Amino acid sequence: MSDQSTPTKTISDFEAKLKEADTSVASFEKDDKTVVHLLRGYLRAYPTMIPALVLILSMLVFGMLSNRFLTPGTISLVLQQVTVTGVVAIAQTLIILTGGIDLSVGAIMVVSSLVMGRLAVYQGVPVPLAIAAGMAIGALMGSVNGLLVARIKIPPFIATLGTLSVFTALKLWYSHSESVRGSDIDANAPFLLWMGNGFHVAGATLTYGSIALVLLAVLFWYILQHTAWGRHVHAVGDDPDSAMLAGIRTKGALVSVYTVAGLICGFGAWIAIGRVGSVSPQSFDTINLDSITAVVIGGTSLFGGRGSITGSVLGAMIVGAFNLGLSLAGVDDYWQMFAVGSLVIVAVALDQWLRRASQ
Repeated sequence: MSDQSTPTKTISDFEAKLKEADTSVASFEKDDKTVVHLLRGYLRAYPTMIPALVLILSMLVFGMLSNRFLTPGTISLVLQQVTVTGVVAIAQTLIILTGGIDLSVGAIMVVSSLVMGRLAVYQGVPVPLAIAAGMAIGALMGSVNGLLVARIKIPPFIATLGTLSVFTALKLWYSHSESVRGSDIDANAPFLLWMGNGFHVAGATLTYGSIALVLLAVLFWYILQHTAWGRHVHAVGDDPDSAMLAGIRTKGALVSVYTVAGLICGFGAWIAIGRVGSVSPQSFDTINLDSITAVVIGGTSLFGGRGSITGSVLGAMIVGAFNLGLSLAGVDDYWQMFAVGSLVIVAVALDQWLRRASQ
């Protein structure tokens, strides 16, 4: 009888070849490191660089076209001309950062200016109280927009298009379609014109309104970059669902943004009175589109979540530089409009290109 053999272990072909397999760790190298890719990533990380470069180049070009452009007086004049637009653009930037838009910012500013002017000149209210009342009315109108957008869920474009008509009707009703003359303001409430005053430095004329614009831009730059509220604004604009899951009260954030924007427009009303020297219900009819133009040229994305206050102020400066530079060069008004419109199209196309950097 033969001895019982021990069972043998069979090895499959796969197991036999397993020891011969390559055991090195797989690595995935990024093959898209072209100059264009790196440039797009850099510009997306620092969107303010685009309007800054455009402003510098435009000033150099207009300086070559006209030797009167690159002077302290002309540059300060550009800043004076865009002061009101720049302030309203700051308010518009906050709203666009949330993915919305406000077509009523101009009407809010004009109503606030009418409240300030009529209370101070015709009612005898102390000027500081009249200014505070006008700013409070601006904040109230902004909160109405915020409630319509956040609570009733009306799209921002439709909500503010409706309130634009409502606020326009209110300003005509409240003012009886009458202006507050500059002579009356100068006689009864001269402090209303204080923002239009200024001083001369090295050939440049700086108004207090221009200085207020710069200080306001610095303030909201800090708020957006270094406060929880600023981070909430960016988060709501970038992805409202993710922001809500992260514990952010998105509705409250939206209402607060529109309220603050209305308050800024109320402050801009005081600057506008000093700039124009009077109060008219028909003034600043194009400020809505002007503010949106400045924000878009300044690099703020219309889709929300990305942009900066500094870029919007630079965008307003670019529009002012183009208008004044082309005027000094003898270019007709319609070609100035053509140039600004082309800038808007290029800015939106560039935003689309930058958005693809994260895709």
